[in-house]
Amino acid sequence: MTLFTKSLCSACQEIQKDFDLKTLGVEVEELGPDNPDALAHLAWHELVEIAEKSLPILVLNDLSAIADTDAIKNYLAERITRH
Repeated sequence: MTLFTKSLCSACQEIQKDFDLKTLGVEVEELGPDNPDALAHLAWHELVEIAEKSLPILVLNDLSAIADTDAIKNYLAERITRH
């Protein structure tokens, strides 16, 4: 799974603070001018338009995406309880 974030995004920082993403198997990609690979990866998932309006975005292993912060938190919390 991949979590697309941006610096200065309070919701992005909150998720990173509240969850041990590495343990959950989530790779974090921070979008910004210093990371063109993250933007290319986001474009590959056809999520650029969504990212322009709202971050974070969690791309799941089945390539579906969750773009709502509360939905991302709920999904990650469920994964914790299943472990």
